[in-house]
Amino acid sequence: MATTHQLNTDKRVALVTGASRGIGAAIADRLSQDGLFVIGTATSEKGAADISARLGSNGRGAVLDVNSEESVDHLLKNIQGAEGAVHVLVNNAGVTADTLLLRMKPEDWQRIIDTNLTAVYRLSRGVLRGMMKARFGRIVNIGSVVGSMGNPGQANYAAAKAGMIGFAKSLAYEVGSRGVTVNTVAPGFVDTDMTRALTDDQRSALVDQVPAARLGDTTDIAHAVAFLASDGAGYVTGQTLHVNGGMYMA
Repeated sequence: MATTHQLNTDKRVALVTGASRGIGAAIADRLSQDGLFVIGTATSEKGAADISARLGSNGRGAVLDVNSEESVDHLLKNIQGAEGAVHVLVNNAGVTADTLLLRMKPEDWQRIIDTNLTAVYRLSRGVLRGMMKARFGRIVNIGSVVGSMGNPGQANYAAAKAGMIGFAKSLAYEVGSRGVTVNTVAPGFVDTDMTRALTDDQRSALVDQVPAARLGDTTDIAHAVAFLASDGAGYVTGQTLHVNGGMYMA
């Protein structure tokens, strides 16, 4: 576990899963800039140490296996003891295992559902009591445009991301009266390591589907999350905010 920093009690605490790179790193950085103390998770000690170095005095990294109830419980107890209750939870950690359904192995289905959806249940449930007691909480799930529009070869991933939306809407009903909001941010095509690995022709084909005529930047997603995590979004709950340059208009 990365070194614990003592938090000033006037700072809100944010927990961002999958914060070592890409969208998660951008979200952690933005929330840190906004004055929150950010715990960003990674799957390895090195990843957690890198997060700690990047966030400095405004946060720390922590090792987390979102598929392990024991790991989740251990981290949440650690945060409670060191920084207090989590005020903002960003469920960003996720994986893919793309293939056509006829070729999809049971383990490819289950791993994606567990990591992308069951982990959202596990972490959200773990922070809810503290949020409700404080009468302030923000849960933001990082979904995907494919959760609304589907995508061939991603039945498992699309099902998990669609499940996030239903989960957010249902939980929003349950906790709205306690000052806790639950929303989903659904990115479209974003300029990450995955899209950078594509050929120029493949990237061009993606951009052709986007009215904004560019791939999204990780900061585009981070800005949306920062809004939903803010006091100004207190009357926004159960919503799916599509950040995709217009490629899908709900």
